[in-house]
Amino acid sequence: MSWSPETYLSFARERERPIAELIARLPPDFEPQTAVDLGCGTGNSTAALKMRFPHAACTGVDSSPHMLAKARAADAAITWAQESISDWTPPAPVDLIFSNAAYHWVPDHDALFPRLISHVNDGGVFAFQVPRNFHAPSHKLLFETATEEPWAAALKDARPFAPMDSMEAHYDRLTPHVRHLDIWETTYAHILEGDDAVFHWVSGTALTAFLPILANDQERDAFSERYKAKLRKAYPRRGGGKTVFPFRRLFVVAVK
Repeated sequence: MSWSPETYLSFARERERPIAELIARLPPDFEPQTAVDLGCGTGNSTAALKMRFPHAACTGVDSSPHMLAKARAADAAITWAQESISDWTPPAPVDLIFSNAAYHWVPDHDALFPRLISHVNDGGVFAFQVPRNFHAPSHKLLFETATEEPWAAALKDARPFAPMDSMEAHYDRLTPHVRHLDIWETTYAHILEGDDAVFHWVSGTALTAFLPILANDQERDAFSERYKAKLRKAYPRRGGGKTVFPFRRLFVVAVK
């Protein structure tokens, strides 16, 4: 996968809104001394945590050197670490493990979540937000295009997501490991501007697992054009030339 900080941040306002809403739902009297942001990307969520908890030692963890370079340039005072979520283990338990839109890139949540919660101090918090829109046209049409010729052979294994389960499944998975659990879902109606707006949104996330696999620019351009044509039908431009992009997200705040 090849992450582009500039492409990802082109929708910074929309992507930062769930960060603020997740932080707002943390316990009001919670004052962590140590906080880790897993899958921190360009560090927007880590910076928001540092603003909310200025006395906490904050660490941002991400596997992409390009995203971390952007994060370091924005705030050198925060500790940044290049590591995958699957491999991450802190030197000591922490008070807060926070994650914004990252766990759907990591498989086997039945094993992952209990392991991560084991690294949270008693009384600490395990909080995350993830997309729950994998059955939306934006993703269904991407997978459909990947099965078409001439790209099917090259993209047959390009299924990077671990689609997130229901709220009920998360309740069953997390309850044995925590004292209190808050789960909710929100569907945002993102109002996007410009041509092929949904394509440009997906270019910063899901497409990063598909386009780099293709052999050359000609193949990538042809794939993109076919996918764009499908997206235009699924998400037509409306009044004022804007596109409505519904986006469903799942939120969890678990107190250990």
